[in-house]
Amino acid sequence: MSVIFAPDWLRGKAKVNQETIQRLLEENDQLIRCIVEYQNKGRANECVQYQHVLHRNLIYLASIADANTSSLTKVVE
Repeated sequence: MSVIFAPDWLRGKAKVNQETIQRLLEENDQLIRCIVEYQNKGRANECVQYQHVLHRNLIYLASIADANTSSLTKVVE
């Protein structure tokens, strides 16, 4: 299960730290390896669930990066 799955009442309250980001990156690495393996075996339809989780993780990481960029821009101004 992805580390970004959380109940609605907990969303937005979790602290994002380097450990969480590293775990997501490691999970993404494993997801990509699994997707490639399924595709190489000609079982592309079976890797869709992994692609969805990878997509969700990437969107989450992008939102963290955007939030940090916005925070840094405000500090500089």
